Amino acid sequence: MSSNTELQWKGYAVHDTKLWDQFKVTDFKPKGIEDKDIDIKIHTITGGWGEVRLPLISGHEITGHVVRVGPKVTEFKVGDRVGVGAQAGSCYDCQRCKNGAENYCHKVIHTYNSIYPDGTVSQGGYATAIRANELFVFRIPDALPLEQAAPMLCAGITTYSPLRTNGAGPGKSVGVIGIGGLGHYALQFAKAMKSDKVVAFSHSENKKADALALGATDFVNTGAKNWVEEWTDTLDIILCTVDVSQHIPLSDIFATLKVHGRCVMLALPDDALPPIHPFSLMASGVLLGGSHIGSKAEIVEMLDLAAKEGVKSYIEMLPMKEVGKAVQGMKAGKVRYRYVLKVDI
Repeated sequence: MSSNTELQWKGYAVHDTKLWDQFKVTDFKPKGIEDKDIDIKIHTITGGWGEVRLPLISGHEITGHVVRVGPKVTEFKVGDRVGVGAQAGSCYDCQRCKNGAENYCHKVIHTYNSIYPDGTVSQGGYATAIRANELFVFRIPDALPLEQAAPMLCAGITTYSPLRTNGAGPGKSVGVIGIGGLGHYALQFAKAMKSDKVVAFSHSENKKADALALGATDFVNTGAKNWVEEWTDTLDIILCTVDVSQHIPLSDIFATLKVHGRCVMLALPDDALPPIHPFSLMASGVLLGGSHIGSKAEIVEMLDLAAKEGVKSYIEMLPMKEVGKAVQGMKAGKVRYRYVLKVDI
């Protein structure tokens, strides 16, 4: 256990939702310290979303070093390289929490913009430090630089978990729709898990070279004619990382699946999914599902696999003071494929 008197609690916060790309350095109070909590001095972070409780410090893919551990912490010591993803707490007592599915706890506490039991609003990683229960802190393998690991703690696990859950690996064919912040991980992890075929789907040829470099065995331009007919009944699993209301009809996606194939929606569109005709599901008995980040066990497994198989984050580094530029670039789709911000306060 170490004193945290030297630790500052400051961050870049939004103060007005109409000025969503303007951030001001703000002091904040962390949640009350508990026995299994860890204080982390932040080095790099990425990410931001959601309705806000102002002023709010966002950011939910965080890496840094442990500077303080509570008396009942068993996994970490001061100086360890660690990370925190999109979840910072749960109830710890429900069936889901006790069975390794804490990421589906009904009382989930998100890394920012949630309310802790003591009434504190959780503040994210655009800051100097973060406090979290050790269940939601992850050791970063030595082979992974902190800036490479940070985006994996949400975007990476969002793709790894459904691949693992739905059986990606030898003997399976995996499709990935969209090559961006999520898709570039999905392709790499599907390959790292030794899937027989990894098929990238994109609406133009612009990202074909990237897709093949990331591990795709095949590339499908969904803007071309007859692509559905050519890929009917070929895939076991599809991860969809794009807003299907603006891209590919769901019936076309389902047509590429084998009998009892699975389509997992990972994109979070502002509106509902487009209408689905029951026959498009019944024709091959396909299953449509979702996924929410991942459990601690899955995240640890993912980081180890990334280190072993050389999975890379395609990132652009910026100083944290340029967070406004980063969120503008994300909104405009200019980043390739994740921004990572380095602490400068």
